[in-house]
Amino acid sequence: MFSARRAAEELHLSQPALSETVRNLERELGVDILDRKRSGVKISDDGRELLPHIVGVLDAVDKLRRAADDQHHISRMVRLGTVNAATVPLLVPAIREFRTGHPLTQVEVIGAQQAEIHRALLEGSLDLGLVNYLRGDDLPPDFHTTELLRGRPVVCLRPDSPLAARSEVPVTELLTQPLIVMRSGYVMHRFVHRLLRGRTPSFSYSTDGAEMGKLMVAEGLGVTVLPDFSIIGDPLERSGTITYRPLAADRTDVLMVIQRRRSGSVPKAARDLHELFVRRAAAHRGAGEDGT
Repeated sequence: MFSARRAAEELHLSQPALSETVRNLERELGVDILDRKRSGVKISDDGRELLPHIVGVLDAVDKLRRAADDQHHISRMVRLGTVNAATVPLLVPAIREFRTGHPLTQVEVIGAQQAEIHRALLEGSLDLGLVNYLRGDDLPPDFHTTELLRGRPVVCLRPDSPLAARSEVPVTELLTQPLIVMRSGYVMHRFVHRLLRGRTPSFSYSTDGAEMGKLMVAEGLGVTVLPDFSIIGDPLERSGTITYRPLAADRTDVLMVIQRRRSGSVPKAARDLHELFVRRAAAHRGAGEDGT
C-alpha cells in the first residue's frame, strides 16, 4: 500500500498538496497512476508500467540540477578589482589558496582606481573590490564593506637614499627629493596632496598604483608615499632594493577593505574568495602582532 502521509513528509509537502500534484500529473498523462480505494491507495497497473520512465525522468532532473549547481558554484569566473595596494601580503596569498580549493574557477584580477571599481561593482561586471580609505572617510552605502588591513603612510625609498639615514622623514625633507605621486583618483594622491599643503617638491612624477611606484623607486627615480602594508614583505623590500621610513608627526590610518554590492545575489565562488581575504587578513594582522 502507498502511504500518502509518509510520502508527503519525505517531500516536505502537505498531504493535500501532494495529492493534487499527483492528480494533475494523471490528468496530463491521461492515466491513473494510483488506485484509490476505501482500503487504501496503491500503484495502478498503468502506474507500474510507467514507473521506470518516471524514475528515469527524476534521475535526469536530478543530474541536470547537479550539473547546473556545479556550473554555478565551481566553474564560474570571479572578477576582482583592486587598487594594487596590498598585493604581496593579501592578494597573492588569497588567490593562491583560492586556486587550490577551486581548481576550475578562473579569477580575473583587474587593476583600477576606486571610482572605476565602484562603478563596475554596481554594474555587476566585478564581483569584489579591494580599495583603500583614510580613517574617517565616509563609506558608500551601496556596498557591503569589510576592513582587512590597517596601516600607516610611509616613505618608500632606496637604501642608498639620503633619507634612509633618518629614523623618520619630515615633510620638509620629502620636498627635497623627486617625488613619485599616485595619479588623481587614488587615496594616496589625496593623502599626499593634504600632506604637502600646497607646497611643491623639487620634481614629481605621476603614476598608476603602488606596484609601478615601487618599481620607479627601485630604479632610482625618486621616493613615493604608500601604506606600509604595500611595502613590508614585498620582494623588492625583502631583497633590499627598496625600504621605508615613517613620516614624522603623522598618525594617519590607511584602511584596506574588501567590498561587494549590497543588492543582488553573490555567487558561492565569490563568497568563498571574500572569506579567504578576511581570513588571510586576520592571519597577517596576527603575524604582525607577534612580530613574525
